[in-house]
Amino acid sequence: MSLLPHYLRDRLLAPDSTITGGGKPHAQGLDLDDPLDNLYAFGKLWATYAQEPVFSAFHGLMFGMVPGQRLRPLFGYAGFGGFQARLLANGNVRLRGKETGFFTDLANGEVLEHWDNPYTGERVRVFNFLNDRIRGELSPVMPVFHFGDVDDAPTLMNDGTARRNPDGSVPFILPWQRCGDSALLSWDYTHRYRNPVTPKRWPKASTGEYINPSEHFTFFSSWQALADRDVPCASFQCGFSRLSPWWPWMRMGGSGIEGALFGRMHSHKSNRGLSDIPAAILAYAQQHHPEYLQACDDWDDGFPIGTWEAYARSVP
Repeated sequence: MSLLPHYLRDRLLAPDSTITGGGKPHAQGLDLDDPLDNLYAFGKLWATYAQEPVFSAFHGLMFGMVPGQRLRPLFGYAGFGGFQARLLANGNVRLRGKETGFFTDLANGEVLEHWDNPYTGERVRVFNFLNDRIRGELSPVMPVFHFGDVDDAPTLMNDGTARRNPDGSVPFILPWQRCGDSALLSWDYTHRYRNPVTPKRWPKASTGEYINPSEHFTFFSSWQALADRDVPCASFQCGFSRLSPWWPWMRMGGSGIEGALFGRMHSHKSNRGLSDIPAAILAYAQQHHPEYLQACDDWDDGFPIGTWEAYARSVP
């Protein structure tokens, strides 16, 4: 699943519409009641305003949740992303990047190609996740996500903490909290939409007509770094959890085993190049997917997809 919100626009970035160096046309400091300041801070937290992408990574465990049973550790989940941001003259932030997600062996942390499913006894081929088209533009309006069919309700980012105006609009104001020199940020996606991996076409991969994956983040960063307009990028440490139906590649469809996946991961960005990426993941990417360690070459709008969409496109 994607870790990046996107509010896609039908226009491209004009070369002269960028304020270089992550600067802004008003005073130092942050007003967290101002959507434009929220955009600026989010751009340097998640990505960087520098000329080269910044790499962040995540790593942890996935557990199987079956009613009435103890949670069972199934596999590791780890990956990385390389992101950049541009601050536009109107205060919007344009983002671009690539991301990966790999499933790893519990014993040695190596990337899995096959996995023995303890629920079904079947040896299955693992479908690792690659997304090289993270592109889009954030505006002063809180982004919404349109997945599934046209009639599926969109997902509002941070629905639980959104500030709704009397007219129903939602400004891009995030639930920042300041604790001394630390800035804390909570961030949630809670999706529900029609499953691209349909029961009719993928009876063993599909868990049903709808899916409801969610992701939840708790960021810790430096308030001083976020507020300083001369600093193009702020480091972070983050707790990352995920709740979803069984992944399609687990082939749980028709198994009769009702349940879900719960993941708990670390995520972090320290502006030290590739050193944040776990060694086994970096080595695997260098050998099999080196293009994900390179910068994007355009700022166009993209069509980012989730794991289920990628599986439906790639697996007959």
